[in-house]
Amino acid sequence: MDYDVTIGIPVYKSADYISRALDSALAQTYSSIEFLIVDDAGHDGSIDVVQSIKETHPRGDNIHMITHKENLGVAASRNEIIDNAQGEFLYFMDSDDAIAENTIELMMQNVRRYDAEIIFGSYKKIETSGKKEIYQYPALQLLNKDELASFAYRKYAGIQASACNYLVKTSILRDNNHRFIDASFWEDMVFTFDLVTLISRVVLLPNITYSYYCRENSLSNYQQREIISKNEILNNVRAINYLKQSSSHLCDKVYFPHRCYNIVMTDFYIACNILKRRNNICPPITNREIKSFMIHPVSWTQICSFRQSRLKNLLLYILGKLPSFLCVLLIMCIGKLKKLI
Repeated sequence: MDYDVTIGIPVYKSADYISRALDSALAQTYSSIEFLIVDDAGHDGSIDVVQSIKETHPRGDNIHMITHKENLGVAASRNEIIDNAQGEFLYFMDSDDAIAENTIELMMQNVRRYDAEIIFGSYKKIETSGKKEIYQYPALQLLNKDELASFAYRKYAGIQASACNYLVKTSILRDNNHRFIDASFWEDMVFTFDLVTLISRVVLLPNITYSYYCRENSLSNYQQREIISKNEILNNVRAINYLKQSSSHLCDKVYFPHRCYNIVMTDFYIACNILKRRNNICPPITNREIKSFMIHPVSWTQICSFRQSRLKNLLLYILGKLPSFLCVLLIMCIGKLKKLI
């Protein structure tokens, strides 16, 4: 490897934000970094900004670019970054976010101290209104096989859904052919959710290393949209179905019951969001379709053999077997009790 670290940034229609993102990456106090930019054919002037910075910045020679002739999506762009990164470690960031100047320095210090394969940083989410939320990990080292997966699946959303703001050993991704699935949404959640099963040595940092800016027109921001495409919802469900299908080889793992619960609970939260914004979804989603989302990845017999999360998984299994109307009614009632609807 020619660099210790590659910072990979897919770029698509980010002309108003890419300067902030790239400047924060180039401001890193750590020296051995490749900055790998993928131009995903946004044709909005984003790459002109990148090219200008490349030509004028002292670290410009370390900015490398891959250009798509047509838009292929963020998953394809990130897969190209995995394939072409020259860094021993890889760090993804989005083209409209920013990182603290000591992010890579801090993470590489912990790589060396603990011989870690992955380092997670904490982050803050900044809404367009200016409201900020902090998502902070405990200071923790998990240095044995399956400890990270057990930690990640111990509760719903036990670890970040994003593929950004962690430093991972590039060879782990390549040796396991770990790729982003072809999806327009939640491809990063699937990537990280499965990645934790491949990692043996991890450090979690309480330090805020990443600023995630939530834009009104981003795919993840449902709240600001009057019309939500049904196809977008179905793409979310397909991503979760991929996780259901990829779970079978993990059935002997101690964390498997918790993993199953997390997966089906994600379907439950999708269903709650559908019911909350049902009038905004076009074309409409039927009760039968909502029920189909709730299919459990394992059988009743397998769940009965679980030593952990047995009751929670059984209840979710039953929910997915009820008649469509009753299934949706119960989701509605539970969602209102949990203030999700």
